[in-house]
Amino acid sequence: MGLTDESNSNRSTNTDSRSVPISRSTMIFAMCAALNSCNLGYDIGVNTSAGKLLQESLDLTNSQLEIFMGSLNMFAAIGAIGASTISDRFGRRGGFIVAAVGFIVGMASMSMANSYTSLMIGRAFVGLGVGFGLAIDPIYIAEISPAAHRGRLVTWSEIAINVGILFGFSTGLVFHNLEADAAWRIMFGLGAFLPLCLIILVLTVMPESPRWLVAKGRETEAHGILEKVYPPGYNVSAIVQDIKDSLEREKEAEQAVGWDVIFFPSPAFKRMLIVGLGTAIAQQIVGIEAIQYYMLFIIEEAGVEGRIEQSLVLIFLGVLKMAVIIVAGKLFDTTGRRPLFFASLGGMIVALIILAFSFLNEDGGSATVGVIGLASYLCFFSLGMGPGAWLIPAEVFSTTIRTKAMSMAAFLNRIVATIMTMSFLTVADVIGWSGFFFVLALICALVMLFLYWYLPETKGLSLEDMSSYFAKITWDRSILEAEERLHGQKAQSCSGTTEVPVNFAAVA
Repeated sequence: MGLTDESNSNRSTNTDSRSVPISRSTMIFAMCAALNSCNLGYDIGVNTSAGKLLQESLDLTNSQLEIFMGSLNMFAAIGAIGASTISDRFGRRGGFIVAAVGFIVGMASMSMANSYTSLMIGRAFVGLGVGFGLAIDPIYIAEISPAAHRGRLVTWSEIAINVGILFGFSTGLVFHNLEADAAWRIMFGLGAFLPLCLIILVLTVMPESPRWLVAKGRETEAHGILEKVYPPGYNVSAIVQDIKDSLEREKEAEQAVGWDVIFFPSPAFKRMLIVGLGTAIAQQIVGIEAIQYYMLFIIEEAGVEGRIEQSLVLIFLGVLKMAVIIVAGKLFDTTGRRPLFFASLGGMIVALIILAFSFLNEDGGSATVGVIGLASYLCFFSLGMGPGAWLIPAEVFSTTIRTKAMSMAAFLNRIVATIMTMSFLTVADVIGWSGFFFVLALICALVMLFLYWYLPETKGLSLEDMSSYFAKITWDRSILEAEERLHGQKAQSCSGTTEVPVNFAAVA
């Protein structure tokens, strides 16, 4: 394919970036942004624990429960489309606030719902908030992170999702003695706490994205924020100039405006979109969210009964999954993106086959084998497909298209999640649990082939290098010629002095 060799030649110029340490401020900003992902995780975890209680309390059918579970992703898809407008106009911080408000209103509404209709209204607000947040969270972290540590820091979003899932799982154990109607209401109501904390952090701690500030002509503010992100004495002026050059290069190469840059891309931008959007779709088409929402059903079908026992199994699986993500976050910046994706998908295929065989028995699944299969699937997913599916879109989309493309990625990710979640129980009833897991194993194999052919290695590349990198691997002359003209203009501006080229990949 040539992708690996070409990426290696690019990375040979980026070794200096590894000497840039992660500042305390960068870690704080990334942690605050990752808290936003806790909201989605909490929703997954609390609904996994409360789904059966909700069905019992409001006398819901399986179809109504499927619609309730899956509708969050449908509303999130709508929210994701609007995220780019909010993020581009009001900044990344504005996007975080909108996402948190939607989540607070939705969770409060659901906790007070007395009918299926009022329950779904609250679900709509939660979904919109999740959609706004999913598209903005990885962008913000990627835009404040040094290139050498971007993989680790962006994966904090996935870690935060699993922290939220654990919180949600734990509520099932904490309130196991309460009656069903009271338990799920309290569990939903507690979901308003995390987004309230996020709003406070956005207003008091988190700065705006320096790349958004440069795009808006507010270079002085961007310079001040970058001084907090990078070590004392670091030449952050070069980074600001690099961002400006990147924006100029991309705008010159892409004469289209608005959404035309997405729908009528040049070869390099087209490849970015195939990689970024394809990876976002792949994350959900392997069935992760559907399995997480209905994990309690799978565990019960496998033979684990009793609310306490089920909650303990859920918490165990959540802790295991989070531990693997923490390890994966470090490996992305050392081992690279491609190896982790392939190891992840290969392990998921084996785990799904184990799950399928555990349910071949007509009397039901084996509890031990079923839990082992689930644990293996979640661990291997968390090794690559989980954190990597948001890392890749956040870094491969160039500055010109980043917010629009990330909105599209989140939209497609949520649409696929909606289809998978809304059809999970129905498909499992038709072809059986065993057949369903065999189908997911086949899908994982197809995803592996897609990533093998299209996913380049981007470890160590700066965000501003992405357009040039994709131009080289697609032979996109429009961007390469724009880069040559830009360098020519800079050389002329030196008034006869010799210009020493800045290794932007090393500093950004």
